Formats: sequence, structure tokens, C-alpha cells
Amino acid sequence: KLFFTDYGNAAKVERCDMDGMNRTWIVDSKIEQPTALALDLINKYVYWLDIYLESVEVVDYQGRRRQTITKGRQIRHLCGLAVFENYLYTFNSDNLSILRINRYNGTDVQPLARLDNAKEIRVYQKRPQAAARSHACEADPHGMPGGCSHTCLLSSSYKARTCRCRTGFILGSDGRSCK
Repeated sequence: KLFFTDYGNAAKVERCDMDGMNRTWIVDSKIEQPTALALDLINKYVYWLDIYLESVEVVDYQGRRRQTITKGRQIRHLCGLAVFENYLYTFNSDNLSILRINRYNGTDVQPLARLDNAKEIRVYQKRPQAAARSHACEADPHGMPGGCSHTCLLSSSYKARTCRCRTGFILGSDGRSCK
């Protein structure tokens, strides 16, 4: 799945398949300006910052079990969001500090370090990632991803895929080759 925020005409947090199909709103009320998003892949939670409402909130992948993690004026200056173990990490552009927020007790907010400027934050760990299962976009015997001549996008599951073409090309009737 692909998760993203939008604060155009109607602010929301959404998800869709990697090929853009099955677009679903998972948060569309009591939200104004969601500017950063982080996923807890293990527990299937979506966290976001709303700088207008000055809050950090969370829902599950279906948009249920919504909770406010923390709320207050300090949220207005946050950018970027990452989740790792029991904490959310973000950057405060007002005082140029990296913050650690306990995601179970939002009152526990700790500044960790200062940086000159940042717009995004990522957490990397030394532990190895779990091996990826085989999927529909693996290279075929000719080296083409998922048998697609240009681009392979996972669809509704890791077993399904959609082929797409680069700009200026059209997908052939076989659904794989680009002309």
C-alpha cells in the first residue's frame, strides 16, 4: 500500500495500491493540514502531524482507533515524522532541534540534538530487514520486472501487478509491452 496526506480542498490521509488503484480515505474529518506521515509497519498504524490543529495523531490502516498522541503549540513548527520502537522522531524548525516523542505517552517529549536545517527525518537501524517474499514484479527470465517492458507496479496484493509505460509510450494490448 501507498499512504499519503492531502490538504487541498478537503484535508485527508489516504491509502491506495502501489499502482494507484483502490484509493481510500482513512481520515477525512477533524483534520486540517496534515504535513508529515509515518507508518508502524508491524502494528499497522499511521501517524501524522497536523500543523494547523497542532496535533500528532494515529489511526490503524483502516482509519479506526484514532487517538491524539500530543497536542499543543510546539507542533506548529514540526516537519518530518518517523517511528521507531516506542518513539516518534521529528524536527522542530523553530529551534532547529530533533525531538523524540513517546508515542504511548505524548507528554514525554525530549530534544535530542540541534541541526542547522532539515525538512525530513528518517530512522535507520542495524538490525537486518526481514527477507522480502517473492512478488509479481520480480524480474522474469529476460530481466523484465514482472514481465513489463517499462514499469511494474504492485497492485492489490504482492501476487498482482500492473504494467505502466514511460511518458510518450502507450501500453500494448498484451498489457505488458510499451509502444
